[in-house]
Amino acid sequence: MKMNKVGCIVQARMGSTRLPGKILKNLENEKVVLDFVIEQLQHSKNIDEIVIATTNLDEDEQIVEISKKKGIKCFRGSSKNVLERHYQCAKQFDISTIVRIPSDKPLIDPTIVDKIIDNFKKKSSDYMTNFLPNPTFPEGTEVEVFSMKALEIAWKNANLPSEKEHVTNYFENNQNLFKINNIKNSENLSHLRWVIDRKEDLELVREIVSKIKKRPILTLDIIKMFSEFPELIKINENVNREEGNLKSLQEDKNFSKKMRSE
Repeated sequence: MKMNKVGCIVQARMGSTRLPGKILKNLENEKVVLDFVIEQLQHSKNIDEIVIATTNLDEDEQIVEISKKKGIKCFRGSSKNVLERHYQCAKQFDISTIVRIPSDKPLIDPTIVDKIIDNFKKKSSDYMTNFLPNPTFPEGTEVEVFSMKALEIAWKNANLPSEKEHVTNYFENNQNLFKINNIKNSENLSHLRWVIDRKEDLELVREIVSKIKKRPILTLDIIKMFSEFPELIKINENVNREEGNLKSLQEDKNFSKKMRSE
């Protein structure tokens, strides 16, 4: 067994509220969103193993089948407590450095992933991102890397619903406990978006993969393509980016109110 195993946990489920079943939406030639996520990540030079972390719900059996077909290991765990799912997954597969990638990022850039893993190791970080405190990379290229030790602390101590749902919120809420680092992009491209959360996002990503034939598709390729077809940026420019975060904040408020009343 490798002593410092870098494992990429791809968080996947069918039950998206904003675009149900989005990770099995077709992007190109029968390849779905989840296929693209996996294949982009397979170009990473620093990831030792990719694991799909899905839920125990019957509806997510389809995700298990895709994992088998692609020869990717799969872990099934809690649908509500995503922090618990990541911790148990990392523990089962002996992962000491975790790269967390949600499955709605079909154009995740393996060169950005590798850059963040390299810097995570160089700076002896507990947690490293490319979007905190303020994003400078396009939405859909976010990467989080953290140690198993940090994950275990979060797993043991997280209390708020948002900390259990979003996995790494405990790090942000308790920055004094962890060595946290962030990488900034050379140019602020945070206004660009190719994560898939709404039908408009799906439409844009389909346009991107139809126009760029090389694989993997890198951020630089997309920027170049946008310079040729600037009108494409407008497809999803009106999508509300904070929708999920606002929902989590409300759940935290309700939880705190309930705790005070008991």
